[in-house]
Amino acid sequence: MARYRGPKSKIARKFREPIFGPDSSLEKKNYPPGQHGPNRRRGKQSEYAVQLMEKQKAKYTYGILEKQFSRMFAEASRTKGITGENLLQLCESRLDNVVFRLGLAPSRRAARQMVGHKHFKVNGTVTNIPSYNLKEGDEIEVREKSKSLEVFNESLANRKDNFDWLEWDNQAMKAKFVKAPEREQIPENIKEQLIVELYSK
Repeated sequence: MARYRGPKSKIARKFREPIFGPDSSLEKKNYPPGQHGPNRRRGKQSEYAVQLMEKQKAKYTYGILEKQFSRMFAEASRTKGITGENLLQLCESRLDNVVFRLGLAPSRRAARQMVGHKHFKVNGTVTNIPSYNLKEGDEIEVREKSKSLEVFNESLANRKDNFDWLEWDNQAMKAKFVKAPEREQIPENIKEQLIVELYSK
C-alpha cells in the first residue's frame, strides 16, 4: 500500500499549515524549512510554483500519491460540473477520509491504518481499501469485534464536528454517506482552481 512516509513537520512548515494535525514545531518555527531559517531571502514565486504548491498541499492533506491524484483529476475532468469541486469531492468520498470526518480516527493517516486493518464494513462487506470511493447511500460501520477497541472510544469521546453529508448512529457505530459534500461543506484551505490551471497547461 503506497503512502507518504517522509517527515511531517517539514511539510507542515513548508505550507505553513498543520496538514497532518496539530504540530508544535509549526508554532515554534512558522517559516519554511531550509538551511538559513527565517533570514533566507525568498524571491517571488512564479505562477507555476504557486499552482504546484497547491497541488502538493492537496496531495499531502489527503494522503494521495502523484499517480493516483492524476487519475482522480482525470475522473474529475470527465464528470459533469466544476472540475476543481469534483476533485475535492472525490478526495472527500474516500473511505479513509470519511472515517476521519466521522471522528473515528484522530487523523487521516490513522484512519488509513484502521481501514487497512479491516475494522470497517461498507454495505455489510469488510473493506480494507483506504481509497474506496463511497457513493450516495453507502453505509459504513465498525465491525462488531472492533467496537470495543480503546482507539474508537477515545476518538468518539473527543468527537466535535458533525457534517451534514454524513449521518452517524453512535449507538450502532454506523454511518451513512448521504451524498458527496458541496464545496462550502469542505473545510480544507485548498484553492482547487490553481490545481485545475496546473493540469490544464
